[in-house]
Amino acid sequence: MRKYCYLLTLFIVIGCKNDESELSIISSDINNFWNAYDKIRSTEDTIQQNAYLQELFIEKSSIGQKAMIDARGYSNDEYLDAIRNYPEFWSSIRENTNKVKNYSKELEEGIEDLRAVYPDLKGSKIYFTIGALRSGGTTMDSLVLIGSEIALADKTTPSFEFPDQLSHLAPYFENNPKENIIFLNIHEHVHTQQKTTIGKTLLAQTLIEGVAEFVATRALETNSPNPQIAFGKEHNESIKAEFSKEMFSPYLHNWIWNSPNNEFGMRDLAYYVGYAICEKYYHQEPKKELAIKKMMELDFDNERDLIEFVNHSKYFGQRLEIYKKEFEESRPKVSKIEPFDKKKKDIPLDVESITIHFSDAMDTRFRNFEIGPLGRDNLIRFKEFHGFSEDKTALHFDIEPLEADKTYQIMVGSGFRNTQGIPLKPYLIEFTTIKPSTSDSN
Repeated sequence: MRKYCYLLTLFIVIGCKNDESELSIISSDINNFWNAYDKIRSTEDTIQQNAYLQELFIEKSSIGQKAMIDARGYSNDEYLDAIRNYPEFWSSIRENTNKVKNYSKELEEGIEDLRAVYPDLKGSKIYFTIGALRSGGTTMDSLVLIGSEIALADKTTPSFEFPDQLSHLAPYFENNPKENIIFLNIHEHVHTQQKTTIGKTLLAQTLIEGVAEFVATRALETNSPNPQIAFGKEHNESIKAEFSKEMFSPYLHNWIWNSPNNEFGMRDLAYYVGYAICEKYYHQEPKKELAIKKMMELDFDNERDLIEFVNHSKYFGQRLEIYKKEFEESRPKVSKIEPFDKKKKDIPLDVESITIHFSDAMDTRFRNFEIGPLGRDNLIRFKEFHGFSEDKTALHFDIEPLEADKTYQIMVGSGFRNTQGIPLKPYLIEFTTIKPSTSDSN
């Protein structure tokens, strides 16, 4: 049963008839896009096409549309490529986007449902934007940004024109996303209330998404429509076991916004893990309103608070401090530096190359060098990069000529990862070259 503190009066407009500052839901960008689209499709002149896009869509963009473009780094060329290459898709999605006003009442009710479970809800605006197929929804500050071309698709929306990098959209469309637009909006609405939406670790980002997913289900009194949640419940133990190995990593690529081509055959499983943690926490807490408040106001940048929250949930079999220690012990290390692994001083000037040896086989796609504490003037400079050894445990490169009596540094950073995706423990390469002899100085 839905509870209402009060009803907001929300308006939907298509076009630019009203000042968007007076509105809670803005969809004028949809009309602007289709005006530009029709003009673009009417000519083969690429210069004219760009002019139509710029004049009729980009320059007329709402604050929310501009935010979506900035958030995803969309360019005019990307929009034009999508318009030219996917005509069947755009033709199919048009009718759905033009019916966005039909969601007004349900959106209003959904926001009030959210306010009912979290009375401290701050106001925000919902923008129905048009992107170039890289976001169904995101947020920026207090703005909910819906990528209407994805979020309003359904199982009849064709995807056969898409290249491989958009192959994930076919199963997403099969899930009838337009039927879940209210849930998506409430999920994103939660993000506008959070202290941050960018986590420093996999655990932090998992909880950011998990809180939004779980609170949306409580507010709307419904199950999540996203397939990751049902899948996760069926494979909870195996997912938990693998996730626990990486949760303190700064890298998300195995668990969020990833490909379904993984051991589970399902993308974005961090959403499930975050949801499951929140669900367990909720059931552990006798005062449900306080549980929701705690979730909504978590400081995701504070690792101590996150660990306390997850420990309280009892989702994992052990306390997180144990998993963190195990993670640190599992990280690959620099095991040796040639030709001066032990010797750090009086390095001869004829050293022309360096070989870094790692404790594990490394993922050759990733490298990360940083300036050391002494700064740029003391940086070891590369001359030629030779790459990894065949067994991926060593990296070889030539360096620029060395100067006498100088300390050199370079940081081998955590951007290096082993083949399991675990980041390297940072290692500072540092050495001091030999002083010039007395005869040299004369």
